[in-house]
Amino acid sequence: MASPITAPTTAVAAASAATSSTARLPLNGLLALASIVFVGVVTEILPAGLLPQMSADLGVSEAQVGWLVAAYAVTTAVTAIPLTALTRSVPRKRLLLSLVVGFGLVSGITAIAGDYTTILVARTVGGMLAGLLWAIAAGYAMRMARPEHSGRALSIAMVGTPLAFAFGLPIATTLGSLLGWRAAFAVLAGLAIVLAVWAALALPAFPGERAGSRPGLGTVLRLPGLAAVLATTAAFVLAHNVAYTYIAPLVVPSGLDEHLDLVLLVFGVFAVAGVLVSGALVDRHLRAMVLIAAAALGAAMLALGLFAVQPVIVFAAVALWGVAYGGAPTLLQAAPARIAGSAADVAQSMVVATWNGSIAAGAFVGGIVLEATGVSALPWVALALVVVAALIASTSRAAFARLA
Repeated sequence: MASPITAPTTAVAAASAATSSTARLPLNGLLALASIVFVGVVTEILPAGLLPQMSADLGVSEAQVGWLVAAYAVTTAVTAIPLTALTRSVPRKRLLLSLVVGFGLVSGITAIAGDYTTILVARTVGGMLAGLLWAIAAGYAMRMARPEHSGRALSIAMVGTPLAFAFGLPIATTLGSLLGWRAAFAVLAGLAIVLAVWAALALPAFPGERAGSRPGLGTVLRLPGLAAVLATTAAFVLAHNVAYTYIAPLVVPSGLDEHLDLVLLVFGVFAVAGVLVSGALVDRHLRAMVLIAAAALGAAMLALGLFAVQPVIVFAAVALWGVAYGGAPTLLQAAPARIAGSAADVAQSMVVATWNGSIAAGAFVGGIVLEATGVSALPWVALALVVVAALIASTSRAAFARLA
């Protein structure tokens, strides 16, 4: 039996532990951040879902509307590093709220613009905002939690990405079909402003970096393990996009091209599952999770390469693919944040540039393969690339050490 002195102490400790377990993650702020990520992704990809309407109304080709997505992504890749370097001293909350309001203005201008050029300029500005958002969002989320839970906090913030692909784009596309493409962008603009208010109330304030303590870009890049993280990211994202960019022709042999919306929904739902799994394990098993994600993506590509005509196997492969890629943002952004410490935003900007550059390169390489050898070669090229990613991740000791 506990003594009268130790019993209250034990009770207080137990109560404190219970309180700590429920309060260890600031869910309100993290969900606000996840919603901002969600809006950022939908803002980027929405023209892809509204190609016919925008093309007809603006008097341009569908390819030109597609360029609105490409211009956004390329601008993000090119400007992420320099803009992050220029804004390192700006208080993080002030910068984040400015970016959210900026997304609202970009969507609002798109909704009311009368010509294609104005929209292209607005989208270019949106790409610049996105580069900054992706650079600071991961570090912001991880700073909101204690170190032993930073990876889980990141996974909650990053869940906005697969949710945007799985549900945000279809909902916005449906809204555009019912009310017109301008209405879809107007709703997105209004949502961004509402999120800015929520974020202002829910997010803690973090200072920018002090001038005397800011390492240069070269110094950050030379941090042990960071180059390996960037190389792993490049190979993994390139592998994904070589195949995903051409997923429509990829599923033709199985007859699932007539159900492409269902295929993409399966991918998106399982990508959300991938975020949840990676979030639960990233803090303790970062390297293992990176290798498991690479193995899952490799297995999915192997299945698509060997059994492309089997619908059930293709669905299973797409589900496994979704799990692998869904967890990738958490895993590949947690590592540089740990490596770089106070310079995490700069390290993340390098990941953003690498990620978006790999998206563009994946579309380019996949297109060359498709034209030269046919769709059947795409899974094998992707498999070779993901093997490279796994080799880099497994041989660099400093890149993916455990977070806690």
